[in-house]
Amino acid sequence: PAPRSPRDAVGQSAVMAGAGGPRSPLPLLLALALLSPWGTVAGGTCPTRCICASNILSCSRVALSVVPSPLPRFAAVLDLSHNNVSRLRADWTPGRLAHLHALLLSHNGLSFVSTEAFAHVPHLRHLDLSSNRLRVLEENLFSDLSELEVLLLYNNEISTVDRTAFENLNRLRKLYLGQNRIARFPLELLRDGSRLPRLALLDLSANNLRSLPVGELQALPAWLRDRLYLHNNPLACDCQLFQLVARGRRRGLSAVMDFQEELRCSMPAAPAPVAILALDGRAPLNCSEAQEAVLEAHLGDNVALSCDTRLRGVRSRHWVTPGGERVLEEGGNGSAALLANGSLQLRALRPEDTGVYTCWVAGPLLNETLYVELLVHNFTLHGPHDTLNTAYTTLVGCILSVVLVLIYLYLTPCRCCCCRGAEKPPAPRDDSINSSVLSATPNHATGVPGEPSRSRSASPTGPGQNGRFKVGGTPQVPPRHLKAQRKVSDPDSVSSVFSDTPIVV
Repeated sequence: PAPRSPRDAVGQSAVMAGAGGPRSPLPLLLALALLSPWGTVAGGTCPTRCICASNILSCSRVALSVVPSPLPRFAAVLDLSHNNVSRLRADWTPGRLAHLHALLLSHNGLSFVSTEAFAHVPHLRHLDLSSNRLRVLEENLFSDLSELEVLLLYNNEISTVDRTAFENLNRLRKLYLGQNRIARFPLELLRDGSRLPRLALLDLSANNLRSLPVGELQALPAWLRDRLYLHNNPLACDCQLFQLVARGRRRGLSAVMDFQEELRCSMPAAPAPVAILALDGRAPLNCSEAQEAVLEAHLGDNVALSCDTRLRGVRSRHWVTPGGERVLEEGGNGSAALLANGSLQLRALRPEDTGVYTCWVAGPLLNETLYVELLVHNFTLHGPHDTLNTAYTTLVGCILSVVLVLIYLYLTPCRCCCCRGAEKPPAPRDDSINSSVLSATPNHATGVPGEPSRSRSASPTGPGQNGRFKVGGTPQVPPRHLKAQRKVSDPDSVSSVFSDTPIVV
């Protein structure tokens, strides 16, 4: 009989060989290929010194100098960390790894990555290049990774970041650039949200940043500022930086609350960096807490944002719009103008004018910052009147509907006696619905077939009354050809509720 499994096939081949049967190795090789999960039938072989478990390939800490080849084409996770792979060329994997979604290359001394290195792994979602020796992020380095979500580049020697290095990363959510040598804040990653629209975390801690675009950072959404890590940078102290950090503390942003001690800056005459939050009232800057106000307006309005400072002898002041534009002189840029009293006038408001406007004031002894949050409602001043008109119309419609219902219930024409003659006699019913409540005689028909039934609730009315009974109240005798006697009741007869005596009219 045929073997039930490949293992049985191996055993049967061995038995045949021991019994002097055919010694062809083909059945044995086929059975071994079926038994191996990484055999040629399965789509690849497990590289030497690597551990293969299902679709996970781990080659960590095995002193590799190059990426092993070939790699199983169905590998989903490839761990090459803690090796000696110093260069990642374009041909590190000759075949396309369509299922690979995680590539780990940390702690390799990696100093070069080809701009075509990720062409064969288009579905990568997690890339770890941390703790290496990368110095430059070349142009369009990661442009082939359109599905990348997490990119780890911390603990390298990166000092130059090309402005197009992160092009086409529309799904990137977390970017770790901490512990590098970056001296320029990569504002292009945050501006307008067009470069990285889904970015929710940017780590730039422990770099060489000496200044920050404070106005642009103030205009960022709160959910992004909550995950913008800037601690352990040699920042220069000024009141704008203090206001940025103080406002983050006031709003409970985790990037500030969790790293208050590491958020430090350098003073010109101080021997060591000081805490940024300690600049409040400290000479020589004498920074003060910011004031905040909220102003609401509508589309097309002209508004003036007041810079109501408490300082005397103001030396200079300027405004910063939510988009990071500085308004320094009277006249402004057409839509925003600085007035003589220091207020900022905005003309013909648009929806994009919504945001936080910052007024920086420099005094002789103290510097002050004021924030004005402008909310532009997406309708004109006529919007509330239109809403009132709609409500009034709805109310009139409801009242009219109620009137029509009342007319239908109470003013419909009654069914008079003159209209009853043309009607067909109603179908007989078993019981009279208008029988006397105290009547002891039931209204059910009790006569024998062929005899008309009589009801006590049928009052002897005059001739033709109600169009139901003849003179004497005698009910009409049905035709004799009917097989069964039908029960007769008078739903329109009126009986006294408290007496068995019929009312005779």
